[in-house]
Amino acid sequence: MEVIYGLIPGMIILGLVAVAVLFWAVRSGQFDDLEGDAQRILMDEDEVEPRRIPDAGTDVEEEQRDGGEGRQ
Repeated sequence: MEVIYGLIPGMIILGLVAVAVLFWAVRSGQFDDLEGDAQRILMDEDEVEPRRIPDAGTDVEEEQRDGGEGRQ
């Protein structure tokens, strides 16, 4: 029974810390975009078009011009 005198204040302090962390998360914007990450994980962006990446084909073109020697 004497243990409860230590457990009750401990649980109150732990509860207040949890509430403080929740308020910190809300104020720092952790819950601003809940749908964005859920939609982004489903998008397939593995296939990237080479024309959208600058300098995507320059290495191949340079090797063809140099006769396959590459950069040295």
